[in-house]
Amino acid sequence: MKIPKNAIKVFSWKTFDVYQWEQKMFDWSKKIFEKLKRNDSVDIIAINKNKEIYILEEQQPWRETFLWLIWWTCEDWEEAIETAKRELFEETWLKSNFWEVFWVYSRSSRIEQNSNIFIARDCERVWEQNLDSWEKIKFKAVVWEEFLKILANPKFRVQEFALEVFREIFLWREKELKNKIFWN
Repeated sequence: MKIPKNAIKVFSWKTFDVYQWEQKMFDWSKKIFEKLKRNDSVDIIAINKNKEIYILEEQQPWRETFLWLIWWTCEDWEEAIETAKRELFEETWLKSNFWEVFWVYSRSSRIEQNSNIFIARDCERVWEQNLDSWEKIKFKAVVWEEFLKILANPKFRVQEFALEVFREIFLWREKELKNKIFWN
C-alpha cells in the first residue's frame, strides 16, 4: 500500500520520512496510521563472461562481516538503474553493457521503499577498487553451486532474494531460473 495522498509528513531525517493519516475503521471509528518512507534501493547480480556471480564480503566498523550482492540506496535524483550502474562501478570497478531488471519487491508493509534487483551480465573489471574509509570490501566470483551455499549462509543479507531463489528451486524451476539469470 502506498502512502495515501491525505497523509501528512510529521518527521524527516537522513534515511526515513514519517507520514501519518487518519483512517476510518470498519465500525466507523477513526484511528491514526503511520508509515515510513525511504529512497529505493538496488541489488546487483553481477555476472562475468564465465557465468560466475560476484559476491561481496563486506565489513564496516559498527557491524560483523556480512555477505551481499552489490547494493546501495538510490539518491533522490537518480533512477534505480543509474544507481545500479554507478554502484557496480564504484564498489568493484566492474562495468556491464547488458542490464535487466530481475525483480522489484517491497520489504515491509510499514515502509514505502522498492528494492530493485538488477542483473548485470558480461561484467568486466576496468580498474582496481578504491573504497571509502569506513568499508572493507572483498569480492569474488563464484559458480552457481557455491552461490546457492552463500545464499543459505546466515551472513547473507538479501534474505528476500535468497527466499525467492530457493522457492524457485523448491518448485522445480531451477533450470528456468538459471536461464533467466545467465541467458542460457
